[in-house]
Amino acid sequence: MSLQNASINVTHFIIGGFDTLSRPIAVGVVILIVYLLAVLANMINIMFIISDKRLHKPMYLLICNLAVVDIMYTSSCSPTMIGVLLAGVNTISYMACLIQMCVGALGTSMESFVLAIMALDRFIAIIYPFQYQSYLTNTRVLVLTFIVWFVAWCFVFYMPATVVLLPHCSSRLRYTFCDFAAVLRTTCVNPEKYFNEVAIVSFFIFFFTFIFICLSYCGILLFVKLSSNNEKKKMGSTLVSHLICVFVHYCPAFVRNIFTRFGVVLTLEERQGLLIGAVLGPCLVNPFVYFLRTKEIKQKFYKIFKNVTFFFFFR
Repeated sequence: MSLQNASINVTHFIIGGFDTLSRPIAVGVVILIVYLLAVLANMINIMFIISDKRLHKPMYLLICNLAVVDIMYTSSCSPTMIGVLLAGVNTISYMACLIQMCVGALGTSMESFVLAIMALDRFIAIIYPFQYQSYLTNTRVLVLTFIVWFVAWCFVFYMPATVVLLPHCSSRLRYTFCDFAAVLRTTCVNPEKYFNEVAIVSFFIFFFTFIFICLSYCGILLFVKLSSNNEKKKMGSTLVSHLICVFVHYCPAFVRNIFTRFGVVLTLEERQGLLIGAVLGPCLVNPFVYFLRTKEIKQKFYKIFKNVTFFFFFR
């Protein structure tokens, strides 16, 4: 029987990743709380940076861009998971699934690119502090940001362009939302070829950005060795925020994509847990890290909180 004869017309996908979950309501509530906190915290950071002209500097523009990416990334799949767990809506239309797949892939790609640019920002700020403002201007940061968005879109475009041409033999997704692997496994073809092609693209994005970040920190560490103790402490405090964000983003991906290549066996539930953590973790951690460790943003928040408190209790 040919693939065309065996294929079916898919208008909706059934999300089956949570079928074996023993406490779906509890998990749904946790995801809902994390999602709301992540969106709210990132929106606050964006509004603070946009509204204060003193924060219109390269570092804060990058933080603002990271917040936009985080909102987009977590919003690509969190509402679907919340709908499945709390409302029992376990179907998604074909077109909505493709959009979710693209936005999710764009989010994870952009997260890597933005963290790499932020590493470059810290490298220039520490190695060339007096030339920093001339080397990394707002205009150059915006141009660089536009370029990485364009490059990320070019990489992501491959996924829907591949899937829409393939016949489907099933409408049931094994995972908790629409990602490329889940959708591809519903087709009638052997997915290994396409997995390998995506793996090459993912390898380029993931390892290029990670190696770039590592090289940036190697240069910074060599410079720090020649600095005084007071300068070391100051530099360390500026790097901790970025290092935390790098760890939270890359750690789940290393476990899911690298360790499994060397004999680590993960169950489907463990893979899905890592996938959900890879989406929700950075989007929640990033805004709080930069809020708590960035003096200007923290001071602005305290000022607004003080004014609001005074207005309500001492007017």
